[in-house]
Amino acid sequence: MEDLMQKVISLAKRRGFIFPGSEIYGGLANSFDYGPLGVELKNNIKQEWWKRFVQKRSDVVGIDAALIMNTKAWEASGHLENFSDPLVECKKCHARLREDQIQDSKCPSCKGKEFTKPKNFNLMLKTFLGPVEDAANTVYFRPETAQSMFVDFKNILDTSRQSIPFGIAQVGKAFRNEITPGNFIFRMREFEQMEIEYFVKEEEWEKYFDEWLGEMKQWLRDLGVSEKKLHYVDIPDGERAHYSKRTVDIEYDYPFGQKELYGLAYRGDFDLKNHMEASGQDLQYTDPKTNEKFLPHVIEPTWGVDRSVLVAMLEAYHEEEAPTAEEGESAMRVVMKFPFWIAPVKVAVLPLVKNKSEVVLKAKEVFGLLKERFACQYDETGAIGRRYRRQDEIGTCFCVTIDFDTLDDNAVTLRNRDTMAQERVPLDSLASTIQERLYDKNN
Repeated sequence: MEDLMQKVISLAKRRGFIFPGSEIYGGLANSFDYGPLGVELKNNIKQEWWKRFVQKRSDVVGIDAALIMNTKAWEASGHLENFSDPLVECKKCHARLREDQIQDSKCPSCKGKEFTKPKNFNLMLKTFLGPVEDAANTVYFRPETAQSMFVDFKNILDTSRQSIPFGIAQVGKAFRNEITPGNFIFRMREFEQMEIEYFVKEEEWEKYFDEWLGEMKQWLRDLGVSEKKLHYVDIPDGERAHYSKRTVDIEYDYPFGQKELYGLAYRGDFDLKNHMEASGQDLQYTDPKTNEKFLPHVIEPTWGVDRSVLVAMLEAYHEEEAPTAEEGESAMRVVMKFPFWIAPVKVAVLPLVKNKSEVVLKAKEVFGLLKERFACQYDETGAIGRRYRRQDEIGTCFCVTIDFDTLDDNAVTLRNRDTMAQERVPLDSLASTIQERLYDKNN
């Protein structure tokens, strides 16, 4: 399993999905940049999430809030006081570790057995606004996207004319000064979330909790995640956040162990109540039918964008025997079997040869037509078999080959990534055929 992780990390860099951050300067610990293919994959996930949970629903609206909020918001939410991990220091090598990451009472770095007493380490990233670096100008990068949705609740309610139940959605960056980040993009100090705060009547919270759990399960199926690798863990009393009556962690069998992928929490009225008390603003909802005023309770489904990318890549990675191989190539092919909707490249256009000007011109003409509708690549370098391999390795759904016969019959060869099956398709129906195959319910 660890071997799979290394193969995915290697492919991610080699093919332009994910690069180490600041690499030419020696890097920055657990900082990563999404390359040309990675940003397409990531955007496809975010765009589908937004379309599904915001644009296609009448009960959810979106916002895009600032990364830095008034520090009073973090005081009210409890983050300044409680958002911390227990930190210990190895007395032998002075490595600083989260207490829960010490195994067998030994330091993972030097195997030392003596540690300082644990102390709370606040995970919020601090900075300053203005020219003077003092306590009065201290602010924090948000450690989660949720609080801005609570702080903006009244404005959204007044302007969107929504009624309970309804949700506020946001996709955006969050920052946590993790003590020990790691495992590639699984745990980083800068990460991205897709999150919804869904406001309900207290007596209906269980109904909507179950509905959102169902929505998250369907999303995972569509992302191509194996049910066998998923675990729905009800967090017991004493381990949940103090305001939560129920939390389900959706965990996945990563190569490095069973860890959290997504989360679903019932937050009660904790956040709105605290912000109302701290700000002095009335954040109650007025029922339009009964005129009853009350603080809504909240169901919070949270999806990690970076972990979605990681899991999609782990699930997509396949090595399989290729029926044919060019000279000097392995008999095994690597293919990223992404669900078609998230594949960063949908179609590659390949002229059979590049030294025949008529074939190349026709290929460029086809590329020009297809790129108006699909994410496309044009590739004329190397033998056709090697080009197929390159496209398989980045998960391209279909390859379109223009050959000598195309000049006579105005048809091309369409190759399917997963089956490697090839068929002859007339140019005048090529785009519609690809469209149909891309969004076939089985893909």
